[in-house]
Amino acid sequence: MNPASSNSYDGSGQYFDVAVIGGGQAGLAIGHFLRQHGYRFVILERASESAPAWRERWDSLTLFTSRRYSALPGLPFAGNQGGYATRDEVIAYLERYAETFELPVELNSEVTRLDRDDGRFQLAVGGRTIVPEQVVVATGPFQTPYVPKLAEKLFDDLFQIHAVGYHKPGDVPKGTVLVVGGGNTGFQIAKELSATHAVVLSIGSQQKPLPQRVLGRDLFWWLTKTRLLNKTVESRLGRKLGMRDTLIGSSPREMTERYGVELKPRLVDAEGRRLRFEDGTELEVDAVIWATGYRPDYSWIKLPIFDGDGRLRHRRGVTDVDGLYFLGLTWQHTRGSALIGFIKDDAEFIAAKIAGYRKSTRQAQAGTPAGAGAAGEARSSERS
Repeated sequence: MNPASSNSYDGSGQYFDVAVIGGGQAGLAIGHFLRQHGYRFVILERASESAPAWRERWDSLTLFTSRRYSALPGLPFAGNQGGYATRDEVIAYLERYAETFELPVELNSEVTRLDRDDGRFQLAVGGRTIVPEQVVVATGPFQTPYVPKLAEKLFDDLFQIHAVGYHKPGDVPKGTVLVVGGGNTGFQIAKELSATHAVVLSIGSQQKPLPQRVLGRDLFWWLTKTRLLNKTVESRLGRKLGMRDTLIGSSPREMTERYGVELKPRLVDAEGRRLRFEDGTELEVDAVIWATGYRPDYSWIKLPIFDGDGRLRHRRGVTDVDGLYFLGLTWQHTRGSALIGFIKDDAEFIAAKIAGYRKSTRQAQAGTPAGAGAAGEARSSERS
């Protein structure tokens, strides 16, 4: 059966059963399941190349999940399963994934607006309009790089860059480098720079360090076997874990004793080339790298799915707007929701919701009696 054949849309927009926004790991994972269902769908990627979030990371980046736990559904990650893939390996894998399953990824296709008109989704993509029955926003957690306002107090000629723009030590001026941010990114960049620069690492909040291997096995083998990765954001432990991230394969002690990196507390002020920290100490630097994370940007979505503070309302990626879903969010359902090797469960869940919604709307259009749940969904769809 060709699912597209049953639609009756005859407007001026380009019709799809499902439009996926974002061509990274989340978009490709849901694309795998949509292909299995035989839907007519498109994966819209705003960049000119696939896997842009990975291409923007530093050259020497290495995953903290082994290859065994870094694969998307249906295609194992090639190479030593106990080893850890590099950034370039991940990019090559994602390219191969799209080719293997013949996923319809459209590059240079930025969605500048998502809304609804007369009950139908409308996506503005360049000079055209795409009209899908359902939409999956798979833009992931790495959207808008965040840099604190105090960066504006530094001299204009002082080298400073967000971690997304850092690629290798040779790009950073000689001298003292301050890396701001005590997460996995900040620690990994500080380690690399320590071989060629005097490095100071500012840690705003302490994160629990965990070894990459325990008793000879990968950390994620233990997390999987003990089912800790299955703890949901709604569980007591999940709520506790979601309040703070973890350092994997790094620790403050290692940074000072092995790499000679000086540790500082939270950065609180800056002036020219001099920076002041929470403990009152000051430091003059030659470069600053902001490993301060990202912020979501959903300003292009014109639908009632945000609370009064602008935060997305959803339950495991399912929003209040029928037919609109999110995928790849941090702690969307579990700790693994935003990790390349564990996104499969959420993608499969969303795919099932897409199938259920499609069935209920088809039954409503045909006037076929449906179960109470399906009928309720259909009525909700008609009200939207």
